Amino acid sequence: MTLNVNIIKGVHPGVIIERELRIRNISVEQFAREIDEAPAIVQKLISQKLKLKPSISLKIEKVFDLEEGTLLILQAYYEVAKEKQKRHKNYHPDLKVFRPVVFWDTNIKTIDWDKSKSAVIQRVFERGNAREIEEIIRFYGKNQVEDIMANAHRLMPVAIENLHKYLR
Repeated sequence: MTLNVNIIKGVHPGVIIERELRIRNISVEQFAREIDEAPAIVQKLISQKLKLKPSISLKIEKVFDLEEGTLLILQAYYEVAKEKQKRHKNYHPDLKVFRPVVFWDTNIKTIDWDKSKSAVIQRVFERGNAREIEEIIRFYGKNQVEDIMANAHRLMPVAIENLHKYLR
């Protein structure tokens, strides 16, 4: 079997193991016996609660007829994705700049600044003061703010006014 690792980067190897067991109709217990590991180890790998070790990886790769190191490469990409996700959680504008009234209906500390960027930019341009608008432009970048505002539906007059004032 050949896996295209580039397609599944960031996926825990346990997902692949579980998929293969399901396809081959092999129970966790049978598979654990086949690779001479405790069923609890295999189950923890499948449930993504255990980091894959080289010794186990080699056994699994042999059974699944995978090139040596394939699952370890997947594990490494998974760890990188986890680290990037951790860093991304700390990725936000300077929250001290914003007045509570701008984000009155939400906890500003829990906003996903990437997923919500359109709503955030629009809201700040509608309700923000000069300092808040400038912080959003600094954080997202002028080009991204312009693109989002250009594609926004039904902008309030104040947002259009601020758009011309701060970006044109």
